[in-house]
Amino acid sequence: MKPLSRSVRRAVLVVHVAVSVGWLGLTVGLLALGITAYTCADASVTEAAYRSMKVFGDWLVIPIGLLTLISGVVLSLGTHWGLARHRWVWVKFWLTLVTLAASALALRPQINGAAASGHPDLSLVSGPTVASSAYFFMTAISVLKPWGLTTRGREYLDQRRTVDGAHTHQRA
Repeated sequence: MKPLSRSVRRAVLVVHVAVSVGWLGLTVGLLALGITAYTCADASVTEAAYRSMKVFGDWLVIPIGLLTLISGVVLSLGTHWGLARHRWVWVKFWLTLVTLAASALALRPQINGAAASGHPDLSLVSGPTVASSAYFFMTAISVLKPWGLTTRGREYLDQRRTVDGAHTHQRA
């Protein structure tokens, strides 16, 4: 993919950070509602918490997760980071895919079932806990950028050095 211009890269970065933080905040909100529903003795509060979770799950979780994935892939492919050049980017990509799939295939059906039954469900505490932990972890590795290059990244860097060295040698 052609490198993104500075203005486009910045715009995509702002979108990516905003939707990623939104996904984390949404999941923390789901966790708070799940804890409330599970620990509350009042059935009407439990039912209201699950109905609120259903609104979030039906309208926000998947679109925000998809925007996070798409903006992250665009950033990785349009910048020097690459999708598979750095381990931290590769880990974020796969964790995003896994958590997005888990949200669509496990979390949303659990929320819908709990909203229909109104009975406390511990999985609606554990699911958002795991998801929030994954999003905090992805945020940390985005900031810290640990682990270095992948094999593909080392090969790419070696290739660039060879090409750059050949151009430098030809000019001399």
